[in-house]
Amino acid sequence: MKKRTLGNSPLEVSEISLGCMSLPLTIDEARPIIEAALEVGMNYFDTADLYDKGMNEEIVGTVLQPVRQDIILATKVGNRWEEGTDRWTWDPSPAHIKNGLKDSLRRLKTDYIDVYQLHGGTMDDPWEEIIETFEALKKEGLIREYGISSIRPNVFVPFLQNSHAVSNMMQFSLLDRRPEEWFETIHNAGASVVTRGSIAKGLLTAEWRQRLTPYMDFHEQQLQQVLEQLEYEYNNIHALAFAFNLHFSTIASTVIGARTKEQLLQSVAAYKEAQTMDDLSKAMAIVKQHFYTDHR
Repeated sequence: MKKRTLGNSPLEVSEISLGCMSLPLTIDEARPIIEAALEVGMNYFDTADLYDKGMNEEIVGTVLQPVRQDIILATKVGNRWEEGTDRWTWDPSPAHIKNGLKDSLRRLKTDYIDVYQLHGGTMDDPWEEIIETFEALKKEGLIREYGISSIRPNVFVPFLQNSHAVSNMMQFSLLDRRPEEWFETIHNAGASVVTRGSIAKGLLTAEWRQRLTPYMDFHEQQLQQVLEQLEYEYNNIHALAFAFNLHFSTIASTVIGARTKEQLLQSVAAYKEAQTMDDLSKAMAIVKQHFYTDHR
């Protein structure tokens, strides 16, 4: 598994990494998936305090505890569950960020987080205070680096440019090319992109016919035509999805989810085949670049 540098940090992350949100809700079911990821060389694991009300962090922390020093652990903060309900509210206050970190450290069974990410953001947030809080946590050694998870240019651009953040987690794939126009800006700010939604809900896999449904601004018939063209030109759409993402040097890691070990290994096989794909011009012609129309 090849690695790339995460922004201006010293962290080297695997090109394919595990997004833990899709993991089963028991350790016995989740363990084989996480251990398979480790066996193939993945070293970047992404979770959030929001996932399953913290249970996801507990599972991830338990399984990864024996190899904690060998992996890069990322989690997120900013969404606060309303006690006794299934609702959460947005709270980017310094107090919540600090308290959220304490809770995440406990659940993840570690004394530091490698990449602590703000899980969203709005233009009205107290950005100077937020950045000062992350910087203070970094100085204390409780986090090694920090970043954001946002698809809003009017949020992530000033955050990255006015801080030492090293990453932005964004939905990006061949079927959602909106972030592409911002890659140079992100790179120039000293950060990398970590992608999510990289196989577009399974549409960029061999199972796309079973998963066919409107996606982004594609209606079903249009999407079918696009995917048929891609499959004709490249045969393995799954491998193409990884080759496309990793074509961009600003992308440090493509995060994948898996509910089973088999799903994980299918993605690993596709990643290996992606190494042989070097001509993506036809794919880029078939699926035109998209642009954000909001939050600019």
